[in-house]
Amino acid sequence: MIVFPAIDLFEGKAVRLLRGDYSQMTVYGEDPAAIAESFVKCGAGHIHIVDLEGARSGGTPNFETVKEIKRRSGAFCEAGGGVRSMETAERYLSAGIDRVVIGTAAVTDEDFLREAAAEYGERIAVGVDIRDGTVAINGWTENSHLDAFGFCRKLCGMGIRTLVCTDISRDGAMRGTNRELYRELSKQFDMNIVASGGISSLEDLRALADMRLYGAIIGKAYYTGAIDLKSAIEVAE
Repeated sequence: MIVFPAIDLFEGKAVRLLRGDYSQMTVYGEDPAAIAESFVKCGAGHIHIVDLEGARSGGTPNFETVKEIKRRSGAFCEAGGGVRSMETAERYLSAGIDRVVIGTAAVTDEDFLREAAAEYGERIAVGVDIRDGTVAINGWTENSHLDAFGFCRKLCGMGIRTLVCTDISRDGAMRGTNRELYRELSKQFDMNIVASGGISSLEDLRALADMRLYGAIIGKAYYTGAIDLKSAIEVAE
């Protein structure tokens, strides 16, 4: 299983939200690229990046910061938040970002998703952000009312290979990940599933690795020191 330490961006800074609430934001660093370099020194080969401003309102206001993270870290970087057009996807991928994560637009613009998947194949992932069994959009501020498992089934049928699935209720709450959710997803779908939200201990990681998930994202637990990244990578591997 691949460990993806996360960098969430807001106004060029590395931040974390609590359960997606923009009013509950903690700034963890003024130099996100330096944080990315520290990930690599700990043995990480992959980084998950989210432009929180883009996620909420579209666009790529932190684009230059994302590029700098990739340039200085040299890691495999996947980036999401505001990827809602072919132009944006192309902008990221042409800049060296290895994979883009489409969230809101996967729900609201199926034609774009199909075009992006046809053009870029496995360099496209879909972010499925789950709150109370349904898919949230626009930086988790709106409910699409789509059943999460039904949506994943549709994506599988479209040929999407990688899903980044977040349990919003656990995100940033440091109370453990939703193991049952990921167990059920891994049973139902033959896809690369990345677990996100609430991973707060090495025990969480062991449980997810035992499910043979493709990946797991570590956010707040790294920044608070609850999880040592080197140990996390060893457990996952």
